[in-house]
Amino acid sequence: MKKIQISPSILSADFSKLGDDIKRLEDSGADMIHVDVMDGHFVPNLTIGPPVIKSLRKYTKLPFDVHLMIDPVHKYIKDYSDAGADIITFHPEATGNILQTIDLIKSLNKKVGISLNPDTEITAAEEHLDKVDLILIMSVYPGFGGQKFIKDVVKKIVKLNQIRADQKFRFKIEIDGGINFETSKIAVEAGVDILVSGTTIFKENNGDLKKNIQTLKQI
Repeated sequence: MKKIQISPSILSADFSKLGDDIKRLEDSGADMIHVDVMDGHFVPNLTIGPPVIKSLRKYTKLPFDVHLMIDPVHKYIKDYSDAGADIITFHPEATGNILQTIDLIKSLNKKVGISLNPDTEITAAEEHLDKVDLILIMSVYPGFGGQKFIKDVVKKIVKLNQIRADQKFRFKIEIDGGINFETSKIAVEAGVDILVSGTTIFKENNGDLKKNIQTLKQI
């Protein structure tokens, strides 16, 4: 049985006490902290900028799993790296040169991920799968929390997992969007390694973070 990692999305946390919530997530067994960065342009919402991430860095030693939903992404990568991001994930649609963006992230000694929207095919990233640490499968359209899981993405996960096995690639498969105690089972069975969850972790079982994280890990 493979070890499933949990990356709680702080988009669902209490923004008036983010630092405390992050400490609670670490104490409750989270493996990393998922930070959704939205620019109001690439996706229809605004969230967290580098100063906020920098201020949060002191609250935990867990890796910051930073998902950049911003366009153009290239010009902001160093700012997020300097702020304390450990994993930097971007969308192929947000850069004019995917390889250049991968190389920039690696030059800053950060792990690199590529995110695929529900309607973005694997082919958008396929020639770079040997260079990345992470592929983030979006199982909702990015921009808002609390959306329902799009089941069509399961086929993409299965295919990606098969490519990884056939080519002996080492990237992790992460999923974000509508992940709860039921949909997480579907995702893990398809080949997912890392579950991003916000609403379920912060709201289920009266907000019992430890119970919710451990339940997801044991899927």
